[in-house]
Amino acid sequence: MIAGVSSALPVRTREIEQQLQARLQPTRLEVLDESAAHAGHSGANAEGFGTHFRIRIASPLFTGMTRVARHRLVYDALQNFIDQGLHALAIEIIESP
Repeated sequence: MIAGVSSALPVRTREIEQQLQARLQPTRLEVLDESAAHAGHSGANAEGFGTHFRIRIASPLFTGMTRVARHRLVYDALQNFIDQGLHALAIEIIESP
C-alpha cells in the first residue's frame, strides 16, 4: 500500500444513488465522484475513484430540519459505505422544485 492511499474497495456512484433513493426518497439527487481530484491525498485509493463524493440532494424528509440534522440523515444513510472506505462527503442540500 502507498502511504496515504486507502486499500479499501472503492465505492461506486450508482451504489450511493441506490442507497439514498431507498432511504431518503429524494426529489432531486446528483452524486458526483470527485476522487480523481484528490489523488495522493489522505483517503485516496490507487484506482482514482470511489473515495471522495459530492452529493446534491433534496428530500421531503428534510422539511423542518436543521442543516445539521439533514446532513446527519445523509451520513446515516451512507454509514455502510463509510465503513467500507468512503473517505469524504461534500453534502449540498438543495430545495425541491
